[in-house]
This record gives sequence, C-alpha cells and structure tokens, in this order.
Amino acid sequence: MPELPEVETIKETLKLLVQGKTIEKADVLWANIIKQPDDAEIFKHLLEGQTFQQIKRKGKFLLFYLDEYVLVSHLRMEGKYRLHQPGEEIEKHTHVVFHLKNGETLRYNDVRKFGTMHLLAKGSEFTQAPLAALGPEPFEEAFTTDYFYEKLKKSSRFIKTALLDQNLVTGLGNIYVDETLFRSGIHPLTKCNELTKKEASVIRSAAIETLQEAVKAGGTTIRSYVDSQGNMGMFQQVLYVYGQDKKPCKTCGEEIIKMKVGGRGTHLCLHCQPQKKVNVL
Repeated sequence: MPELPEVETIKETLKLLVQGKTIEKADVLWANIIKQPDDAEIFKHLLEGQTFQQIKRKGKFLLFYLDEYVLVSHLRMEGKYRLHQPGEEIEKHTHVVFHLKNGETLRYNDVRKFGTMHLLAKGSEFTQAPLAALGPEPFEEAFTTDYFYEKLKKSSRFIKTALLDQNLVTGLGNIYVDETLFRSGIHPLTKCNELTKKEASVIRSAAIETLQEAVKAGGTTIRSYVDSQGNMGMFQQVLYVYGQDKKPCKTCGEEIIKMKVGGRGTHLCLHCQPQKKVNVL
C-alpha cells in the first residue's frame, strides 16, 4: 500500500500533470469506488466543468481541490493515477476516467478495486469522513512528544499496532513503522504503556527522519507501486528491516526475522530491538 512518502510523490507529480486543467466530463466504470455522493451519476455531473486548482495530501489521502469541491482519494493497495494522451486505449482495471478539455484523460486504475473517492463541498473535507478522525502527521506541529506520549501511556496495545492507527498519527504504514521501530531500537511487541517518555521521543524522531528520507528518495517500490509518471521510488535501496527477513542486519550482522503482529507481517532484528523483560511504570 502506498504510504505517506509514496502519496507525497504522487501528489507532486499530479500537480505537474493536471493542476490548472479542466474536467470536461467523467466516466465511472466501477461505481463502488465512489463513496460520496452515493450515486455515481451525481458524482459525474458535479465534476463537469470543474478545474483542478490545487492538489494536496493528508496522510495517505490525495486531495484534489476543484472550483467548488474537494475530491478525496485513497489509493489503498493498488490504486494508481496516470495521465494519457488523446486516443490511447482504456487499460484493463481502469475504473474512473476524467476527460480533460485539452483531450487528455486522467485515469484511475486499481487491480484490487479497494480504492475510494469522496467528492465533498470545499471547506467540509476535514469535518466528515474519511478525514475527520485522522490524527496529526509526523511532520505537523501537533505531533509533539507530549501529545504522542500522552496517547501511548493510555494504551496497552503493542507499539507496532498503535503506530498503524491513523487516528493516533496519520501517514505511517507497515513499511515505515518497521523501519521506525528499528531505528528506535524498540521491539514491535512492546506495549505502549511500557514506553518511557524518552523512548516515545526517540520513536517520534525516528518516524519523522524515516519519512523525510523516504520522501526525498521518492518513496519505496514494493510490488507494483510507481508514481503517476511510471517512475519507481528508490527508498527500498536503504531499507533496514522491511522485506529483509533472513538477511543479515546492516547494523549488527544478526539475521532479520519476520513475525506477525496484529495480523501484519513485521520485520525486526532481535539484537538491535531487544524485547523488554520488565514493565516500565
């Protein structure tokens, strides 16, 4: 699933490709993608004549700011946007097509059909689903050590599970949580309320550092992820643990292991991330 760095890269690419262009009409080939309004025909009608004014991001969501509306799009596992020139054949697994007045088409392609689109009135996008419940991003001022620690000490969940909770902090997914915990020296099965404030601060800093480096590298190419121009991210070249199971740790040489935490594949180095033996009160 594309995470914050990948979506940031897609956002910046789409700004170059479609910002300032006007939608002549839209075709919806798989109506279940459209979550709001609940009628795909209304969705299509509202988009007619709307211009892409700005393209922003919140966590893993793309926000297309139009004249009157905001199109909130989540790519989920396999969603992709591509800009096509006039006359190019519609590809398999294309579910939404935005026909632009200049003859180009912006197409949403999604093999698994898990992606979602919400078309919301401008100004209401952060007061209703799907954005209203999101926590702060790691880069935002609101994501302070105090905020983070106060949330953690009230929870008995594993830290791996907590960091995947978009209500706590938004934008982190499986790849970057594993990398963050490795850099922090924290075992993923550590309970949140066993962490000290210093450890919470270390995790916070590691999350910010990891995401900053990944954004700079254009994200991580895992399976079929590419940006909106077909370019692959390069952060996979410097992954410490994710996808490295049975390989030697780049820090200590011990073998990276893979385990399940909350149903999610989790990668770690037991030497660099030792499990706590006693609770910290």
